[in-house]
Amino acid sequence: MAIRIDYRWMVPPLAAAQVESYRGLAASVHGGLAARRKAGSLPFYDLPRQDVPAIERFAAERQGSFDDLVVLGIGGSSLGLLAVNAALRTPFPRLEPAPRLTVLDNIDPLRVSSLLGALDPRRTLLNVITKSGDTAETMSTFLVFRKWLTDSLGERPARERIVVTTDAAKGALRKIASDEDLAAFTVPDGVGGRFSVLTPVGLLPAALLGIDIRGLLAGAASMDRRLASPDLMENPALLGAVLHRIGYDEGRRISVMFAYADQLYLLADWYRQLWAESLGKRRRLDGTERPVGPTPVKALGVTDQHSQVQLYRDGPDDKIYTFLTVDRFAAAVPIPAVGEAAGLDAVAYLGGHSLEELLAAEERATEAALFLAGRPVARIAFPEVSPQSVGEYFHLMEATTVAAGALFGIDPLDQPGVEAGKQYAYGLMGRQGFAEMRRELESLAPGDERFLFTGSE
Repeated sequence: MAIRIDYRWMVPPLAAAQVESYRGLAASVHGGLAARRKAGSLPFYDLPRQDVPAIERFAAERQGSFDDLVVLGIGGSSLGLLAVNAALRTPFPRLEPAPRLTVLDNIDPLRVSSLLGALDPRRTLLNVITKSGDTAETMSTFLVFRKWLTDSLGERPARERIVVTTDAAKGALRKIASDEDLAAFTVPDGVGGRFSVLTPVGLLPAALLGIDIRGLLAGAASMDRRLASPDLMENPALLGAVLHRIGYDEGRRISVMFAYADQLYLLADWYRQLWAESLGKRRRLDGTERPVGPTPVKALGVTDQHSQVQLYRDGPDDKIYTFLTVDRFAAAVPIPAVGEAAGLDAVAYLGGHSLEELLAAEERATEAALFLAGRPVARIAFPEVSPQSVGEYFHLMEATTVAAGALFGIDPLDQPGVEAGKQYAYGLMGRQGFAEMRRELESLAPGDERFLFTGSE
């Protein structure tokens, strides 16, 4: 069964007539995206139909040879994989079976040092992922891990414990892989990191972990067929983009994704990068500088009912809410009866139900409470958490994002703000060609000293 996308509770908080008024523009957006896809400038659309035998062969050859898969990557090179692993294996690291996944998506020295001290180099496989091949954070940890493996095992055995995923021809990592004869896979041209979960960036480590990658692709292909219509009311990606655009124009500039399953929580985390990096832009396609961008927020039910819903229901009406739900969980936990002891009426009603029933009731009640307060609410319901349903979700959200980019009049595929930060860091670290960036940072004058508290005695 396919995932269900339910926008019915977005209206009346958003006016139905206004939604209808977007029919012509939505059809034009769909036509423009279809033309770009045909021209090859939106290659992520074609990922669901790719061939994966090389990935499957590599995973089969390495099966049983490692207990820990360590992935070095950041942003789009990590969030999709983390979401896939949490959804399709386990969201609970302490309960993860071998092979265990560790995604090193930060360069905290204590974290890196602790991990090196805990791993057995003889039973560790390293997957280094960077499209550019030059990402400072990823390449610095790669150099650290490569030395650790070499010092522990020797050069030739160390190379057999490394596989890289990077550009086909460019970048330092591709050169290292060629010079040292490392196993290597390619990030397809034109697919940015946040759209790359269904490339070898996500599929290779997923296959190494035993996840059904053909199921992921089949789900994405199924969703792609569902998005073929240019009719606004028949295409959930177009309709989702329009609803968010209308909401944004009315001051609802925060998009909350509320996952009612631990398995789905990191799907909301992946969405957070996709939405923020794609739609947060200063410059429009017409060349004008008019900053735009809805702010994505993730939440976990029922946990965040007790930390955020007070704000969501009674605070400013500046948000749109999307709930992620599961119809059938893989486990059932019945709630025992407490008997008829006096004074237990407040909990006795729970007996005879299950935690699955209670979670569903909490989710529906939270939806209703928001809707009754005039908040727009959508729901994406997974019949069960499977490779097919997760693949559907990825493709739906990516297609919704590029449609929203067209409606906002921005390029959803670039990330100039991220690049600026990288270049300043290159300057501070002494990378050749970035000295001017360092000088610019060093010339910055601090603000009023009265606002500095040093803690000196």
